[in-house]
Amino acid sequence: MKTLIIAALICCSPFVIAQEKNEGNISGDFDGNGTKEYAYTKVSDCTDECDGKCETTVYFSDKTIKPFTVSPAYDGKLYNLGDLNGDGKDEIGIYPGWCTSCWRGFLAYTSGKTGWKLLVPSISTHCNQWEEDQFPIKKDPKIKGNVIITSSEWKDDDIKITSKSVKVN
Repeated sequence: MKTLIIAALICCSPFVIAQEKNEGNISGDFDGNGTKEYAYTKVSDCTDECDGKCETTVYFSDKTIKPFTVSPAYDGKLYNLGDLNGDGKDEIGIYPGWCTSCWRGFLAYTSGKTGWKLLVPSISTHCNQWEEDQFPIKKDPKIKGNVIITSSEWKDDDIKITSKSVKVN
């Protein structure tokens, strides 16, 4: 019986990680005015089994900052990425929650004149990458105007974690 319980826990652990919920608000200067705001999420039309539209909207304490919606996403974890592109505004990362898989795209958003848009294309990540503390995006300390993208890919019958420097702006 003990073996059966341990086996069930091991098999189900990726799904526990896959259902990660947002751990709260994040603060930052998301509009570049020198004042800290906070961002938070709200999920709409999504069951605990990820049935429905499963849209997560990111809202801001400063109502003049336009919210944006991530879909599909069953909530997720927000990150203040700092000012990655040198525009004076903090970028926002979201690791969207989902019900079934450890493979998820990490999304890095930047605020522009017309609202929020992706700073870089979705970054493929797997639970292994997160467990190894390999964060998907950070400012490249060696090349001004670049970020280091760390992603997961299936290659040679294994999950490989790779990093590369990419220009933003």
